[in-house]
Amino acid sequence: MTGKTKQDRLYAEIQAGIADFVFDERVAMVFPDMIRRSVPGYATIINMIGALAGQRVAPHSRCYDLGCSLAAAALAIRQGVGDLDCRIIAVDNSPAMLWQARHFVERAKSTVPVDLVCADVRHIRILDASMVVLNFTLQFIPVARRRALLQSIYAGLWDGGILVLSEKIRLPNKAGETLFVEMHHAFKKAQGYSELEISQKRTALDKVLIPESLETHRRRLRDVGFQTVEVWFQCFNFVSLLAIK
Repeated sequence: MTGKTKQDRLYAEIQAGIADFVFDERVAMVFPDMIRRSVPGYATIINMIGALAGQRVAPHSRCYDLGCSLAAAALAIRQGVGDLDCRIIAVDNSPAMLWQARHFVERAKSTVPVDLVCADVRHIRILDASMVVLNFTLQFIPVARRRALLQSIYAGLWDGGILVLSEKIRLPNKAGETLFVEMHHAFKKAQGYSELEISQKRTALDKVLIPESLETHRRRLRDVGFQTVEVWFQCFNFVSLLAIK
């Protein structure tokens, strides 16, 4: 790979058998285009992660971007903190995604170090953290193991530290769920995706991305100890929560 990205055409042709979605080399090459055209408000979330970092990251602390993909959140944190003495750890279990991420990190000039770590986020020990980001990552973790990950994050955060949790959610009522799914599909069509692309990618993600309700996320965050849990962004069935220790 060269670090260059391309337009997402992964599901543009009819596929006889649609495999489960994986973050492989093909996805890594098109990921910036894919995420921009698939998640409404993604750029706003990334920009505001940088703004949050500027307000809440403490000197001599660590920041974690868990499930970092191409390190967009890590780089937003890096920009937001300026020349603050801190360290950013960006973790992903996909070597292909980290290979691409390395090019973006190296191109962005900053004195703040970014460590790219290839690992399962569930196996990372969170230490001396003032900010942790799970940006559309928890939804790919088995449901039964999500609480343990959040407990680990809570334990590793300093008092006053923040967790940014962005997720695709499932609505508790059928009418709302149907409307938001339709609006999301309309958004993707407006970004140039065809009905075939939308349908085939949905099938690929069906057993991999497991959404939960907003109330489930809120309750779990409070159960592990977070005192403040607020929705700070929502567009259709995509939300980002801010949890404060």
